[in-house]
Amino acid sequence: MNKFTFQNSTKIIFGEGQIAEISSNIPKDARILVTYGGGSIKSNGVYDQVCEALSDHTWDEFGGIEPNPQFATLMEAVKLVQTEGFDYLLAVGGGSVVDGTKFIAAAAEYKGSDPWDILAADAKVESAVPMGCVLTLPATGSESNMGAVVSKGSEKLSFGSPLVRPQFAVLDPAVTLTLPARQVANGVVDAFVHTMEQYLTYPVNAKVQDRFSEGLLQTLIEEGPKAMIEPEDLEVRANIMWAATMALNGLIGAGVPQDWTTHMIGHELTALHKIDHARTLSIVLPAVMRHQREAKKDKLLQYGVRVFGVECGTEEECLDIIIGRTVAFFRAMGVPTSLSEAGLSRDDIEPIVEQLRTHGMLKLGEHGAIGPDEAREILELAL
Repeated sequence: MNKFTFQNSTKIIFGEGQIAEISSNIPKDARILVTYGGGSIKSNGVYDQVCEALSDHTWDEFGGIEPNPQFATLMEAVKLVQTEGFDYLLAVGGGSVVDGTKFIAAAAEYKGSDPWDILAADAKVESAVPMGCVLTLPATGSESNMGAVVSKGSEKLSFGSPLVRPQFAVLDPAVTLTLPARQVANGVVDAFVHTMEQYLTYPVNAKVQDRFSEGLLQTLIEEGPKAMIEPEDLEVRANIMWAATMALNGLIGAGVPQDWTTHMIGHELTALHKIDHARTLSIVLPAVMRHQREAKKDKLLQYGVRVFGVECGTEEECLDIIIGRTVAFFRAMGVPTSLSEAGLSRDDIEPIVEQLRTHGMLKLGEHGAIGPDEAREILELAL
């Protein structure tokens, strides 16, 4: 196991009816800006619960944060924070709303000339408006980590700072019961690939992290398809919600090598072709597994035995079966597993590679061995 420092200060408030608890977790004298997305919280009862919980607080709202939060939209909120003196942010929504609110928190107190530098130039976040969140879509894990992804035109970039980690996160699985099947599937796949990016590398004798990761993968494989065919099962939703949070709160990634190739390539697919983030991951991960099957062989075989119970003849036969089982899981979730299923062809590969080059993604993977040429090969395998 490698050296690591682990700290996660987000208070998790989990369970049905817990939205009421935001009242006692935000200072009474705070001026709160509630942020949200397209307005679904006003039709599913979440908004009303938030209003009730904030009845003794001073607050206003900012809606319209996109599924891939756009810089221009977020800057409108930044101006609102600065001009109206809001000193606490409450994100109510899925990962995109939480990500966008993290950027608002950082940009509102940024002293440089252009807040985009936080993303494009790795400008350090020196201070941020404190924030909490009410999660409505389990997927990204953003509710208890310090990372965020923001888009600007064809660019989709990330930043991270402990200063934007939510102080608390309300996780009520009941609010996910009204989600469309597509969003449920996307959330499960996103959490699954988050886990794989931290697990499917090479062994470093990190038994605790490996066992946690394998448990999360098994949970998502078991519960994900159930959520599609038994949409009213609250226990299923609870297990998915907690698994998605645990997949990217820093715990399973502590002291182990990480990959993130699938995500970096996936980001470019979203930026260029507007494909749902999770669906880019289900397209790219199997191709990464095929391309890196030798480099990842030890962990692939461990994954096959411990997660799927794969026992077969030769290692090569096992690897084929293991990758096939992963593809089968994605198909059970109703997501694409190839570029062609998303309407893309060989002609679309080179622009993706050029975007990776433009954004400096020249040494991806746990060994830094995936450059533009290897990324092109991966995308060809994904056809």
